[in-house]
Amino acid sequence: MSELLLGLDAGNTVVKAVLFDQSGKVVGKAARDGRSSKPEPGHVEREIGELWDNAGEVIAGCLRDAGATGRDIAAVGTAGHGNGLYLLDKQRGPLLGIQSLDTRAAGLAAEWRADGTAATLYPLCLQKPWPSQTATLLAWVKRNRPEIYARAGTAFLCKDALTYMLTGERVSDYSDMSGCGLMRLPERDYDTELLTAYGLADARALLPPLVQSDAIAGSVTENAARRTGLAAGTPVAAGFFDIVASSVGAGAAEPGQAAIVVGTWGINQIILDRPLVDERIFHACTWRPDRYVAVESSATSAVNLEWFVHEILGEHGPDAFARCSELVASVRPSADSPLFHPFLYGSGTEPKARAAFLGLAGWHDRAQMLHALFEGVVFEHRRHIDRLRAAGVSFDRAVLSGGGSRSVAWCQMFADGLGVPVTVAECEETGALGAAIAAGVAAGLFGDIEAGVAEMVKPRRSFVPNRPDGRLRDARYRLYDELATTLAAQWQRYRSEVA
Repeated sequence: MSELLLGLDAGNTVVKAVLFDQSGKVVGKAARDGRSSKPEPGHVEREIGELWDNAGEVIAGCLRDAGATGRDIAAVGTAGHGNGLYLLDKQRGPLLGIQSLDTRAAGLAAEWRADGTAATLYPLCLQKPWPSQTATLLAWVKRNRPEIYARAGTAFLCKDALTYMLTGERVSDYSDMSGCGLMRLPERDYDTELLTAYGLADARALLPPLVQSDAIAGSVTENAARRTGLAAGTPVAAGFFDIVASSVGAGAAEPGQAAIVVGTWGINQIILDRPLVDERIFHACTWRPDRYVAVESSATSAVNLEWFVHEILGEHGPDAFARCSELVASVRPSADSPLFHPFLYGSGTEPKARAAFLGLAGWHDRAQMLHALFEGVVFEHRRHIDRLRAAGVSFDRAVLSGGGSRSVAWCQMFADGLGVPVTVAECEETGALGAAIAAGVAAGLFGDIEAGVAEMVKPRRSFVPNRPDGRLRDARYRLYDELATTLAAQWQRYRSEVA
């Protein structure tokens, strides 16, 4: 009997395939970096055809790594970065892939904030428009690239493009479509009033049917089987918005639990049994009608370390990141330590903000700059979490996932900075594991997602707050926050002056 579960996780950069047994043990994996193009300032795109090629290669590589065949796989699940925009043409061929790092629609989002559109949208979808949001990008394409909009036949998300490659089925799930502003909440459905508010009344035909995350979206086609080594007919679950997949894969599946992702995006989410209707808070639904996530997020997390390692240090590979963590652990912060604002791709509240080291002196070295970068990422996560707490969300512990969770030094900084115990799951590939758990439910191996979590998720280590320098840390955080607020206004003024 086929007993293994395959999880695919497609981020903005890397596509991963991870094979699990039903206890959650990794038995094979493969990954491949993709190429992004930046044809204009603020534009970040990928070729959908290359995404499909990379997915086929990593699935085949994962099977080889495990010494398995397609017949050993009970089911496949997918997860992918949320938002951005993936368009197929009317013949269902690849048309345009926009990643969630893209800020081309910043002007449109600002226009909607100014003219009241944003206030109209929030009661409908429990989100405000922002530059990388799928709905905002689709409206931008309609306005600025009408020739592309006219050719479009399908608008969906990254993981949906993978599901289509595997099954030929044009579908999405509730978590992804609610997370990109295209679904009315809490009704959990497409809505004419919502689309009209975006100026997208004619886009309903572009949106695919909705399938529960842990339900079968389709089965592997003969063509996909040849491409990947999977067996034709293998069921494929609809899968997850990757932040929800990571929450599930890290072990947070019950109301009141917090899940933090330290990845390309910094994700801070709390699971709720009903939406918290507060205009400060972004919501998405999950794998069941009585589970929602309240989310505060921005592209201000471990992507900053990736940039520093590649562009400043000129290094690549996991060993480089491990050395950075060791350097950070060697630093004892002081009032003289530099600060870093991790705004390489804008901040959550000001897309025109840019990253900066502040307070650098001639006696600061590489280790202290890296410590500032790690600390700045923690501080920006804390700013997001403070907004969640101000809206009435509470939690007393958190699970941490994403590439940053591999750094012991960073995990301890999160526990100290947030003031709560932090747990890291045994499996580092929490997005792929969450997708595999959904696949297990779809295949009938688990009764529900919670049962799959109980079987497949194991904690690896925990970190408790250690606050001997808590006064210094809090003072540095206040300075960080004040400077971020002040500089945001300066960036706005500067951009308007040079526009």
